Amino acid sequence: MRTEETGHGTLETWTPDEVARALAADEIAMIDVRSPAEFIQEHIEGALLAPMAYIVPERLPLGGEKPVVLYCGGSKRSEAVGRQILEAGVVDRIAHLEGGFGAWKAARKPYRGTDMTTGAPVLVR
Repeated sequence: MRTEETGHGTLETWTPDEVARALAADEIAMIDVRSPAEFIQEHIEGALLAPMAYIVPERLPLGGEKPVVLYCGGSKRSEAVGRQILEAGVVDRIAHLEGGFGAWKAARKPYRGTDMTTGAPVLVR
């Protein structure tokens, strides 16, 4: 994990392997900041959806026992949302997934996808 002190708090950047380990151990919560359409098609199982365009930092489920890891398609949006949350002063530490969902899939981590023949959700491994 890389860390950056932003002046408003610490922004952590976690690798797909670090996120997968922590998720499997139920040590983190995930928030997907992509659009609803992106989320419906495929997402990390168990992630909450909070689209970047609608984020109100003070209303996010932050500050609990589990650290929160944000993710998007490529990590630009999740990094921006992480900085927005830190600037709002809601928490003093937030994390995001390095390389986003694209890196997650490239690392062959499991996720919920859509069976294009039926429209049903499927677990992709």
